[in-house]
Amino acid sequence: MSKDAVQMQVCGTRTASEATEKPLEAPGTGSRPQLDLKMALRVLWGSLGLLRLVWCLLPQTGYVHPDEFFQSPEVMAEDILGVEAARPWEFQAASSCRSPLLPLLTSGCAFWLLRLWGRWGLGPGAASGYALLVGPRLLLTGLSFGLDLAVYHLAPHWGAERWRALVLLAGSYVTLVFYTRTFSNAIEGLFFAGLLVLVSPRVAWSPAPRQPAPGPRWCGWLLGGVVAAGFFNRPTFLAFALVPLFLWSICSATSPGFKSPMKEALVLLPGATLVAAVFVAVDSWYFSSPSRASALVLTPANFLYYNLDPQNLARHGTHMRLTHLAVNGFLLFGMLHAWALQAAWQQLQASLQAFAQAGFLRAPGGWGLLSSPRPCLLLLYFTPLALLSAFSHQEARFLIPLLVPLVLLCSPQTQPVPCKGTLVLFNVLGALLFGCLHQGGLVPGLGHLEQVVHAPALPSRPTHYTLLFTHTYMPPRHLLHLPGLGSSVEVVDMGGTEDWVLCRALNNLTRQPACQVAGGPWLCRLFVVTPGTTRPATEKCHFPLKSETLLFPHLTLEDPPALSSLLSGAWRDHLSLHILELGAKPDNVTEKPLAKIQP
Repeated sequence: MSKDAVQMQVCGTRTASEATEKPLEAPGTGSRPQLDLKMALRVLWGSLGLLRLVWCLLPQTGYVHPDEFFQSPEVMAEDILGVEAARPWEFQAASSCRSPLLPLLTSGCAFWLLRLWGRWGLGPGAASGYALLVGPRLLLTGLSFGLDLAVYHLAPHWGAERWRALVLLAGSYVTLVFYTRTFSNAIEGLFFAGLLVLVSPRVAWSPAPRQPAPGPRWCGWLLGGVVAAGFFNRPTFLAFALVPLFLWSICSATSPGFKSPMKEALVLLPGATLVAAVFVAVDSWYFSSPSRASALVLTPANFLYYNLDPQNLARHGTHMRLTHLAVNGFLLFGMLHAWALQAAWQQLQASLQAFAQAGFLRAPGGWGLLSSPRPCLLLLYFTPLALLSAFSHQEARFLIPLLVPLVLLCSPQTQPVPCKGTLVLFNVLGALLFGCLHQGGLVPGLGHLEQVVHAPALPSRPTHYTLLFTHTYMPPRHLLHLPGLGSSVEVVDMGGTEDWVLCRALNNLTRQPACQVAGGPWLCRLFVVTPGTTRPATEKCHFPLKSETLLFPHLTLEDPPALSSLLSGAWRDHLSLHILELGAKPDNVTEKPLAKIQP
């Protein structure tokens, strides 16, 4: 057999899963242990999938980032249920940087079902804070199993051991935490996985040469629709779609040169145009107003216009260009990212060696380097990472769509997964940190405050509630289930304010003219929500403490506890969220003015 006949190729017109399967072994030569291992992996994957579902229903108490609430459920709760919410600037008509269609299809559908559930009277408390929290998350958790389905189909195409890859996917804390939240990055990851499923039958490697042949036209239309939907969800989706579309175009080309790939790329236009038209129509309707009723709204254009300005990105935080590569990759994927870096270095050495020996075009390893799955998977992983690193604002969650190609890369059929204990420990710690500890008291605290403000009160004694949050993430107000109009609850988010600003705000809130202490008709109750590490700031304001509720655990990395406090007997107080009900300050109490510290 000639060398060219056995050389593996990137392009193929049908799946090459049969080429990756090992031949049957004779009885008694080790087939039974392999079957037992495969069955154990299936049971482990099923257990991890059940854990994903159960942990969503418990629910998870960790608060990863405000965008998990303020880019989907906070907005849709106001639109669908009419509850009070803090609408972010991206969804204001003046900015219109986010398309509402996908939030409407996810969180919006969950809230619509809750509203129908309440109207039909099928169960009490259908619109409680718990339902408002778990409903959208449960929908995203169900969609997250699309990743498992994608890996199940992708593994044979890319030379990965199917159940090993599925266990790596299901056991990653990224799947357990990030893909069960209402992040637009999670939707982006689902689109990326779907894109890989569509292009893999064309680009899958094969043990024998195959002539490229065009596929069905509907596949190209569907592919274009996925690209357009991913782009309107997050314009950064193009960074993830670049390599799959490039491989798809060159492997579908029936003749050499650039003309044939460009012709194949035109197949994407009908589907992309149709989906883009739907998004533009919905966005224009959603952001329309009497003053701009006929204007077309292009949310991706507004998004890019805002984010391409370095000054705008600086408002959200600037990072080093290597943050994704040197920090965020390890933070999300741990040892898997390290293995990818090692594989990339080995591939680079092989490429340089082949080029040094005979030049790239004539080297034996030239196009042959692309004849195995590993180089393509490395491109699928590192190309989006490199493109996203071009922006100065780099958050770890931007990389979560890379989990699918990473688990395929790290589960080859010929090698076992090394350092299993380290990998398990890393994911357990990551799940506990981001799923339980990080800002972990805020969501349960909102549940506690929801019960307080909705408790039955005497009609003759109207009560006004003020909920002040300081040194916490932005509280999602829809979890309080407050009516949009005429609410007797005021939510004040002070952020990471200084001590003297906090005291001044408390003085103003307790001296409102409508309060009984100032001669008004209302009984005013003031609650301050603050981490244990910043609780002394409230004590400096000299307000009498009426009650205190501690919610454990709560870890704020913006104001972390000192090591000495964690080693003391009060460590639990420092790792808790404190809900303080303060009384009115007596008139005979004078306070020393706090020094204003100028930056």
